[in-house]
Amino acid sequence: MTTAEHPPALAPLRQARQRFLAGRPLPDGVPDDVVAAWRRARFFGVRPDLDGPVGEPVAGPADSPLVEAARPVLARLAAALDNERSVLVLTDERLRVLWSAGSAPGDDACRDLSEREVGHNSAALALRTRRRAEVHGPEHFLDVWQDVSAVSVPLLSPDTGQPLGTLTVASTLCAGCRPHPGAALAEAAAMGVEAELRARARTDERLLLDAYERAARGRERAVVALDGRNRLVSEAAVRLASPQVLEALEQGAARAWGRGTGEPYDISLPEDAGCTVEITPVRHEGRALGLIAVLAPRTEEPAPSSPPRPAGSLVGSSVPWRHALARAAGLARTAGPLLVAGERGTGKTTLALELLGRTDPLVVDAAESSGLGLKDETWTGVRPLLLRHAERLAQPDIAALNSVLDERPDVHLVATYTPGTPPGPCLQRLLDTLAARSVTLPALRERPDDIRELLTALAPRPAPGCPPLTWTLDALRALEQHPWPGNVTELAHLVRALASGRRACGPVRRSELPDPVREGPAARSLSPMELAERSAILEALRRHGGNKARAAAALGIARATLYRKLREYQGSGAS
Repeated sequence: MTTAEHPPALAPLRQARQRFLAGRPLPDGVPDDVVAAWRRARFFGVRPDLDGPVGEPVAGPADSPLVEAARPVLARLAAALDNERSVLVLTDERLRVLWSAGSAPGDDACRDLSEREVGHNSAALALRTRRRAEVHGPEHFLDVWQDVSAVSVPLLSPDTGQPLGTLTVASTLCAGCRPHPGAALAEAAAMGVEAELRARARTDERLLLDAYERAARGRERAVVALDGRNRLVSEAAVRLASPQVLEALEQGAARAWGRGTGEPYDISLPEDAGCTVEITPVRHEGRALGLIAVLAPRTEEPAPSSPPRPAGSLVGSSVPWRHALARAAGLARTAGPLLVAGERGTGKTTLALELLGRTDPLVVDAAESSGLGLKDETWTGVRPLLLRHAERLAQPDIAALNSVLDERPDVHLVATYTPGTPPGPCLQRLLDTLAARSVTLPALRERPDDIRELLTALAPRPAPGCPPLTWTLDALRALEQHPWPGNVTELAHLVRALASGRRACGPVRRSELPDPVREGPAARSLSPMELAERSAILEALRRHGGNKARAAAALGIARATLYRKLREYQGSGAS
């Protein structure tokens, strides 16, 4: 139950806030959620007197799809405001102010409404609870909001239901009015914005589909359509584009839209892509909805028997990596098939080609065709066979391979396998046959010590007169802490993108890395023992009015230990 449902009398609450700020014990009757919010603000280091603006203005309306959808709705509803006593505010999902109209105390000083910046407020409460929330006067932590009442409503994505931001109506203090007089306006604004988002999504998808169908011309052309959420790939593009090409298209488009240009013309494909690309943005009413990529084979397309070899992907000196390579080399020195398993992007194909050496293997890729013809004796067993993506084999080819392995256990075969969905009985039999002669390559997150060597090996050769790509220690730490779901392939794309797109000089800084890498891995969850310890610390702080010295003494620990543990819990997944 929140204070928005049963608000306490504000005069006693105002006195309780003053006692809290002075570090004195609180009287009975102060709602637990309000006290908890004040304590969070003090823990985050929020100053109640707020001596300067909080947060920088974010990108303008032209750069924000949410503002584009919300602006026509908010412009109509803003006319219903008492502009001298009320303000209508739109934030994004990080509670940064995107748009506002009207005037209320403190609204010009706060461009970021997160609790870490300004303490307890209705926007942060609405985003956390995903429902309408009100905060009045002394419930706020900031002095500037002591005579302000506010009501906020979360904005949810019509597609995913995830929060996109909040809408807030703030006014001079109106504690005697329940609900807040602006509650109906905030609810109406939120419904209008969500309806506009739904309408725009339908329009965007239809326009992108029309552009894709015009470009594809049935099945004749290799066309890919992207809008940041969906991907349409024609049959010709499936045959021509590798997963690395599709990933490069998506990452290039995301970088262009992230800069707010809407002009993703600078997308570069991997050097070994085997195709070229022509990019055309899809626009509607002056804004980019997505892009159409038309692929064409290169005239110097490499022979199908030579799949790409990512430079440097076998570099590494960590124990897990050296153990895997040594096992693979040992198995390759004896006759018989070999299975190279691992997550996508770990270097399975590159290692397989190294193991096969100069034997000119027959290379087949189960991901490129549902039927490889192995059952029709296309592969006679005379040439070594490199079979990529064994998990994608058609049933007849799996049966043919099982028969070959039953008859010729010393056959020269190297297969790559990416675990995923549970294999069927026939594929499981193949995996069981190869289990004794298999090696699993460790994921990149399991060998972070190799990242510095990989960065040197994966970096493209610098132009004459240009220094090689180097990295600051902070950037290296971020790279080593990232989980790398795409493994070495993902790292290689990041290095190439930075090398080709940098405008700055000197080492690569952490601020230049993509958001997921720069911000670090998600917060960990606490163990049951840590949760119990955290509860005991918070209870001691509550009993002693937030005084950390007295709480530490009551717990029998040093104050420095208490501060350290609080910092650890602040970075955990618990709230």
